[in-house]
Amino acid sequence: MSYLNNLYIALLHHPAYNKNGEVVTTAVTNLDLHDISRVARTYGANRFYIITPLKNQREFVEQILSHWQRGYGASCNPMRKEAFDITSVRTNLSEVRDEITRNTGNDVFMVATSASKQSRSGSYEELRKMMKNLDLNFLVLFGTGWGLAKEVLQQADLTLEPIEGPTDYNHLSVRSAVSIVMDRLMGRSST
Repeated sequence: MSYLNNLYIALLHHPAYNKNGEVVTTAVTNLDLHDISRVARTYGANRFYIITPLKNQREFVEQILSHWQRGYGASCNPMRKEAFDITSVRTNLSEVRDEITRNTGNDVFMVATSASKQSRSGSYEELRKMMKNLDLNFLVLFGTGWGLAKEVLQQADLTLEPIEGPTDYNHLSVRSAVSIVMDRLMGRSST
């Protein structure tokens, strides 16, 4: 298995926390779809999944994907089409895991991200070594709202150490977090 072909990323819109610590389903944003698709393609992810249980949100994603994969956007901006060609929308995390396993024949190692340190936090270097040496698929999970719900963090095989700057403020947009994580995992200076 190639180093790049075993990496998948997913943006979970449920279960996520809101600012009051309640489990909610967050809204899909057009900006996240565009920016994360481009990051996923740039850093060699096999596929980028948007996960939402809401039918109207999945239809919204499908409309955008259709425009850029098959509609006018495909001929207008071929580079954007190429990024969206690896983007899919699914209903839940189980569906994504089953699809990856079925398509590859290999198990899925789930890696969560969080803005706070978790009990099973691992380093980027540790994960890069596993990705190079283990015959597994690696699914990196990103949350929306105020982060992934505890139940997702508990399902993960590993949680990456948080991204931290020199201040105590730590509330990046998910687009920024995905970019930083992917560069730390797959960037030329990290391999």
